[in-house]
Amino acid sequence: MKRVIAAALFLILCIGFPTPLQAREKNPVPDMSNMNHIFLGWVDISLDAYRYLGYGTREDWAKVIKDENIGFQEDFQTRMHGRTVVVAKDKDDVNTAGNDLYIKFTDATVDKGYRLHITAHLIDLKTNTEIGSIPNLVLNGHLCSLSGCIAKDLGVVTGKLEKLISHSEK
Repeated sequence: MKRVIAAALFLILCIGFPTPLQAREKNPVPDMSNMNHIFLGWVDISLDAYRYLGYGTREDWAKVIKDENIGFQEDFQTRMHGRTVVVAKDKDDVNTAGNDLYIKFTDATVDKGYRLHITAHLIDLKTNTEIGSIPNLVLNGHLCSLSGCIAKDLGVVTGKLEKLISHSEK
């Protein structure tokens, strides 16, 4: 009987102990309530993957990337109520002047399962420091064309960014 009780206590401790540790390790959401001017960076997916993903030319793949970025930017702008959002015109556009927050994307790739892999960095432009991130986000992929999948996945990224930014106001 003592062994059963000891085993039960040990099991409860093993299950319950890691949870408070994980909660303590979480970084608090930075206060972004005064960041009303946002620069949204370009999601730069390598043009070299065009054949791997089934596109005939780099130009066809470049058009898909451009169209998906424009759709993502428009969706993001509609969700950031009361904030001014300036968007990158292309992968080389990093003109963040006059903005408070820079959302920079790195490590953006698409695999054969049409899953988008991406990291988003939130950079306070007054201090030029990263104040938050959504690291190593791997999205599910969907039953869709590649461009449709990217659009859905970027919609998920927009939702996560919206939640992160608007949560800081509460």
